[in-house]
Amino acid sequence: MKNFMSRAKDFLQSEDGPTATEYAVMLALIIVAAIGSIQLVGNKVSETFTNVEGNLPDVAAP
Repeated sequence: MKNFMSRAKDFLQSEDGPTATEYAVMLALIIVAAIGSIQLVGNKVSETFTNVEGNLPDVAAP
């Protein structure tokens, strides 16, 4: 346990800790933006396909 606390303390004091945190925050923001964009585009595409399907003529299968 003492070894873990020592390593955690060293990590927090080093420059790697804040850099890793900054990258994690940037990655989280990118993921949130990507999910929002995908949902927006997905809804538009779904709406377009629904409109196309509604405008297609009914054809009886032979």
